[in-house]
Amino acid sequence: MAARVVRGMSAPPEVVFNTATDPARASAWLPAPLRNDGSPPAEVSGEELRARWGDADWAAEIRVAPADSGGARIQLDLSDGSGTDPDQLADEALTNLVREVADNLQAG
Repeated sequence: MAARVVRGMSAPPEVVFNTATDPARASAWLPAPLRNDGSPPAEVSGEELRARWGDADWAAEIRVAPADSGGARIQLDLSDGSGTDPDQLADEALTNLVREVADNLQAG
């Protein structure tokens, strides 16, 4: 099953992307089967602000684009092989990412 969730944020796109792809922060927002042992995403394109994580059963791809007023538009495509609700998992993942970005901005 697959899901696509899109959300806007008031943070700059580069901050959102760097937070999303930071291996130390990935475990806080990615669904559990995609959390690595602290290694980076399987594919990263900093130029396109796109990253992909995955294995045989699960995959996540995030794309971050500029939005109005210096914010960001985040698109998360999530495929899972567990039979659970991928829409809910994708929505929860983006909610967790938004929290991580806010924490990152407050920290620095």
